Amino acid sequence: MLVSVNWLKDYVDIDVPVDEFCERMILSGSNIETVEPMGTSFTNIVVAKILEIKPHPTADKLVLCMLDIGQEEPIQVVTGAPNVFEGATVPVILHGGKLPDGTVIKKGKLRGEVSNGMLCSAAEMGYDDKVINVLIRDGIWILDDDLVPGTPISEALGLEDSVVDFEITPNRPDCLSMIGMAREAACVFGKELRYPDITPQNEEENVSDYISVEIRKPDLCPRYTARVIKNVKIGQSPWWMQKRLMHAGMRPINNIVDITNFVMLEYGQPLHAFDIRNIKGGKIIIDTAADNDVITTLDGEERKLDSTMLTINDTERHIALAGVMGGLNSEIQEDTTTVILEAANFNADSIRFTSKKTGLRTEASGRYEKGIDANLCDKAADRFCRLVEMLGCGTVIGGIVDEYPQVQEARPLDVRVSRINKVLGTDISGEEMESIFRSLEMETSRDGDIIRVTPPTVRQDLNIEEDYVEEVARIYGYDKMPETLPSGGAVAGLTDAETVRVAARSILNSFGLDEIMTYSFVSPKSVDKVNLPEDDEYLRNFVRIINPLGEENSVMRTILAPSMMEVLSRNFAKGNKAAKVFEIGKVFNNSVINEEGLPKEEEKLCIGLYGKADFFELKGYLEKLFEILGIQDVRFTAVTTDPMYHPGRCAAVMAGDETVGRMGEIHPDVAERYGLSERVYLCELSFSWIIEQKDMDIVYRPLPKYPAITRDIALTVAEAIPVGEIRDLILRNGGAILESAELFDVYRGKQIEEGRKSVAFALTFRHPDRTLTDEEVSEDYERIISTIESTYSAELRKM
Repeated sequence: MLVSVNWLKDYVDIDVPVDEFCERMILSGSNIETVEPMGTSFTNIVVAKILEIKPHPTADKLVLCMLDIGQEEPIQVVTGAPNVFEGATVPVILHGGKLPDGTVIKKGKLRGEVSNGMLCSAAEMGYDDKVINVLIRDGIWILDDDLVPGTPISEALGLEDSVVDFEITPNRPDCLSMIGMAREAACVFGKELRYPDITPQNEEENVSDYISVEIRKPDLCPRYTARVIKNVKIGQSPWWMQKRLMHAGMRPINNIVDITNFVMLEYGQPLHAFDIRNIKGGKIIIDTAADNDVITTLDGEERKLDSTMLTINDTERHIALAGVMGGLNSEIQEDTTTVILEAANFNADSIRFTSKKTGLRTEASGRYEKGIDANLCDKAADRFCRLVEMLGCGTVIGGIVDEYPQVQEARPLDVRVSRINKVLGTDISGEEMESIFRSLEMETSRDGDIIRVTPPTVRQDLNIEEDYVEEVARIYGYDKMPETLPSGGAVAGLTDAETVRVAARSILNSFGLDEIMTYSFVSPKSVDKVNLPEDDEYLRNFVRIINPLGEENSVMRTILAPSMMEVLSRNFAKGNKAAKVFEIGKVFNNSVINEEGLPKEEEKLCIGLYGKADFFELKGYLEKLFEILGIQDVRFTAVTTDPMYHPGRCAAVMAGDETVGRMGEIHPDVAERYGLSERVYLCELSFSWIIEQKDMDIVYRPLPKYPAITRDIALTVAEAIPVGEIRDLILRNGGAILESAELFDVYRGKQIEEGRKSVAFALTFRHPDRTLTDEEVSEDYERIISTIESTYSAELRKM
């Protein structure tokens, strides 16, 4: 919200420097983005009157202007501006003057003719193109004729000002107005708030003879008021109004449009004016559109409507998209003589949905979306009429059409003095709290510890006692709050789940993996890119978002793999030759509903690698993670049917008979869809299971006192037999003295029969209490060999 300090002074006396004003407003809870000084960024620009214009003797596109700048002799300035004329009043920057962009203007010659300065446009004086009146946007700024030549331009136009950009939070739509900010300033500085004159003085006839209103959807339009102005004279609004609009970031257009924008900025209530000639049947009807209806809005675009969109209609057609933009078929023209003014209140959600569906976002819709007090409608309409009279641009018709089925009443609430002091840690008296509330235009009555507070209806954010606690705190002053240390016992530590997450992140970081975070909102098509079967009803049963930003964020993810692949793809596209990343995040599934009736949430761990990586590196990360977290009895079983992974290079992570995850090399087709020409390795497993199975209790185990005996074993087995199964068989049959069995070689070659492979393990035997004999080891060793040979038709190879 851009607030001109000079404009603000129309409503409240501000007698402190701008920096102090800003500081105190910030301390009261009004955050400030920027403060921009106006009218001080240039020097030596004065008012000039063009006395004579002569052609340039050697340049067809240039002219010589003789200017009166309040001195004894006129000066000559050369210009190429197309809109200058004799008698025009213009700004001129003289020799030595500096423009806002730092350019210094010097006396010189243009094509042989002396130029003592430069005529200025509004843009050259520092105004943004979006706020400059279209009549002067493409040429020199033509000023009012009553300005005195030689007067400094900032003084003549009253340009010196400070524009404060307040950051208005969504719960304070009342501050999206000059009066709203003036109310805050009056409270902060202890000043009286002055309201503008809103009472028309010279009304004629009766509005009911011109227009009637019918609200067919009162839930979407709680209030609709209409006033009529005749004998309208379309023209330019006075400079004081144009200046306020420009400093507030709006472009002046004409007097009627400018007054509607002025009142919207002043009261926060959007207004819209219709040409009464284009209102069929003399009646305005507020109703929803039918599916596939169309309306051409003021920007010339044809908009397709549906049955959820609220429209303003006459008896035959749509004439406006309610709360968003007017229709082209009812706009104000240069020859308009009678207008209907709309000041209405619309449902915030309805306006937000309409604005989003049509792709239209306007100043009006932005305000309606946040919620507006319905009791502002008649005040804003009356203020418009009073300004029409003040500017002499029309005659106000008496009366107002006001359809207000359910009047919005103020909502009183009882707050406790003791409760407020307890929350804030203060000792503020009930009298002082009442004074604070009253300074914010709230009515109060007190009975002991209870204050009954009735806020104005514009304060739609005050609903519970804690809201009033905040009001007391910010007006009393956060800087006055006593400083105290927290009382009570020690701060609670991490939960078991949080401890495991922290440990897992630390472990994976130590492996050289970087953590990533991705959005939970994804496209339903994301699972197609990773080859998820179309008949997978479990992983395709998405939780759908009611109001998604777009199709690409319309559902909640059921797996992490697509998001991981997107991250790896972006890194590869940026030229990163290798990436090793992981994510611990939640997935959501509609197939399982919990006790609260909500979709199942499960935490997952996903690891992704490419570049100088392989299957066994990824497997090693998981094995070491399980080992450090104390998770035992995990197996890796070959899988050939998962379409996301390369057949034959994929494994299921098994805990007993339960599959807790998958890992392997991504299928080449999937990698190609993501633009990855490198081999990609990925795993995704249940982190919720890891949390349940972890055993992070550290148990001291002394170093072994007695030596180990190692034996190697090499066998040939059928190619299809998984190495992991052989290792599990060895461990089950090795007896109590077998300490470990580690694979150290898998060989296929000329010496090995086709369809078979050689696998070699290093077996370590040890007894905790004595030295083993060869006979003891040989007994278990021979049993292992015999079991493998009989189970897998294995053949022992000589080492």
